[in-house]
Amino acid sequence: MTGKVNIFEIRCGSGHAFGVLELDNASSLNALTLTMLKTIQQQLLHWQHDENIVSVIIQAVGEKAFCSGADIRALYYALENDPAVTAINKSVAATTDDYIYNTNNEQSCLAKPFLIDYFTLEYSCDYLIHNYPKPIIAWGNGLIMGGGLGLFIGASHRVVTPSASLAMPEIKIGLYPDVGATWFLNQLPAGIGLFLGLTAADVNASDALDLAMADHLIVDNDRERLIKQLKHYPWQNIAQERIGTVITEILTAIATDSEKQRPPSQMIPYFPQIQAACVAPTLDIVYGQIEAISGMGSWLENAKQTLIEGSPLSAHICFHQMQHYQQASLADCFLMELSLSVRCGLLGEFKEGVRARLIEKDNQPKWLYKTLSNVDTRLVDCLFTPLWHQQQNPLADLV
Repeated sequence: MTGKVNIFEIRCGSGHAFGVLELDNASSLNALTLTMLKTIQQQLLHWQHDENIVSVIIQAVGEKAFCSGADIRALYYALENDPAVTAINKSVAATTDDYIYNTNNEQSCLAKPFLIDYFTLEYSCDYLIHNYPKPIIAWGNGLIMGGGLGLFIGASHRVVTPSASLAMPEIKIGLYPDVGATWFLNQLPAGIGLFLGLTAADVNASDALDLAMADHLIVDNDRERLIKQLKHYPWQNIAQERIGTVITEILTAIATDSEKQRPPSQMIPYFPQIQAACVAPTLDIVYGQIEAISGMGSWLENAKQTLIEGSPLSAHICFHQMQHYQQASLADCFLMELSLSVRCGLLGEFKEGVRARLIEKDNQPKWLYKTLSNVDTRLVDCLFTPLWHQQQNPLADLV
């Protein structure tokens, strides 16, 4: 991929400026390459110490997507060329014990510098956005998926346009909801985060507002109106701690005029049924109850279809996330996810999912386990075993 991040500043009449990070990889729905992540991190670190920068805006080129997620093709080819992964194939002769041994082999896991570098940088960027000392406005148009949601969700001021569609689709490719989703999906009302992780269901602009995954709905045509107001506001008269409040007031006033463009809710009509289905002691009960939700329409049917076709192992991982990390801090979730993501890379489920969905596009992934009941829970526990001692984790500085 040849994606880049355009960097520029919007000068204000007060002498201040708004820093802009513009994702520019439109041919791949603004998927995040390693180079793009490096640019985002470096520029955010620079701007946080620049007294002339009032706030940062993260936006994207094109109308189809804010960001479709990580550059998973690059991750796939890194795994494709890794002899450690090639050796762990999904042949009939391979046993669960083989997978557990190889997945728990520290040297095999640490032999993946690209995976470690990519996920470390991605999660560092996400954490920086969550904890940035200046307001960040994320302009979420079109698809906001996976790694894109990781960038978006941590912003202090999250704007969605009527076309916005938020999702964590990792179960389709044999991964799991990462980029801090262990934390932010657990912040949603009981059962909702699990449902989103198991079904990859998309959350439209209305549902995102109702679930507090977004803060403001503004139509695309009002973007210039927003920029004009930000440029002409007398920022020299505003104390640093009040800047976020002023930006909220500006966004709220503009959003009032966009209410009539708010799309019909997709999830909220099923909200009680989803919660009842997903608050259950075992994963097989959750599956049965989701499949029993009554209702018509493509949104619910697509969610149920993904439930059936997604990776059974990914489903177990997601269930473990939602069951065992409800009280974990954001930093601890990222530390866990880094280890888990690298281990998942060695296992081969993720590589197979990407092959089937994006490389060969046969849409016939050969998952390690055919059904939920076949999944060996020893392997799930193994995947959650820390790869490093906490102080040696590449993300140790987050704590």
